[in-house]
Amino acid sequence: MEEGINKRKTEHIRLCLNENVEGVNKTTGLEGISFIHNALPEIDFADIRLDTSFLNKMLKAPFLVSSMTGGSELAAQINHNLAIAAEEKGWAIALGSTRALLESDAHKESFLVRNHAPTAPLIANIGAVQLNYGYGAEECQRLIDMTEADSLYLHLNSLQEVVQDEGDLNFNALLPKIEQICKAVDAPVGVKEVGFGIDGTVARKLYDAGITYIDVAGAGGTSWSQVEKLRSQDPLRKAAAEAFNNWGIPTKDCIVSVRSQLPNVPLVASGGMKTGVDAAKAITIGADVIGFARQLLQAATESAENVIQTMEQIEFELKMTMFGIGVKNLDELKNTKRVSIMGKSLLNENS
Repeated sequence: MEEGINKRKTEHIRLCLNENVEGVNKTTGLEGISFIHNALPEIDFADIRLDTSFLNKMLKAPFLVSSMTGGSELAAQINHNLAIAAEEKGWAIALGSTRALLESDAHKESFLVRNHAPTAPLIANIGAVQLNYGYGAEECQRLIDMTEADSLYLHLNSLQEVVQDEGDLNFNALLPKIEQICKAVDAPVGVKEVGFGIDGTVARKLYDAGITYIDVAGAGGTSWSQVEKLRSQDPLRKAAAEAFNNWGIPTKDCIVSVRSQLPNVPLVASGGMKTGVDAAKAITIGADVIGFARQLLQAATESAENVIQTMEQIEFELKMTMFGIGVKNLDELKNTKRVSIMGKSLLNENS
């Protein structure tokens, strides 16, 4: 088991770094949103603020290092660099699936990053499907305690599991078990997808079961059907994965759908996020926190300093967007009318 998980995690990283693993002809949908330039912003760029709160902690910027990896030597290097950078820049950070931490002491240091990020909001992570394979509240609480996390992600990855040669496929009757976890563990529980998206109907069910926040993890970035296609030794699964190369709900559609059902739930937007402009668009249509993953991955294999540089680039792009439309904080960005969605302007020229 230990060797299998280690090998799989390392393969995932190398494929995401070196291969084209995005969905085919699938975008986030954010390209349908544009901002209306304000030639007279009437603000000082130096006064623009990005601070917000998440998981009862302050963030210097509305950003999350999304779940990527853990459970291998390479993953340890990546996660440590990400944690150092998250602490420095005031971002939240989520771990990759931490199930391996319960099954083996090997590479446990890849998940134990709290010493590198003592104040950052930290999220542990396990596949929700594992609740049908012997894992319960006790194991989830152990993960939270072992990682010193502020919260726990239950990730939903049904399509990935189907095309993964060693996948766990019993997703039956998970909702009551998710509800039980929410009641039993001593931390907020969030749910995320892995790149195929969560819509408002599913989000409502999860919220009613006790989930505190939703990470839509929509389509438009890394497609795990494409990652697993490249790993698979099974011709049937490999061919099926290719047939699903554009599967998923675009991130923009996820945000709009979830926000329409749950106006006040904390909403994380991830899936294909590449720039601070993408982040600004997502915030404008309802996101609270923006998750970045593969955009940080290459830098994380190199050094914490390189991750920090990438983070600063994203932050600067968000500030530039806000300056370009004349808003000085995230509340004003959320309420701006200087945006055009699918060609329809929200700007009232008389105001």
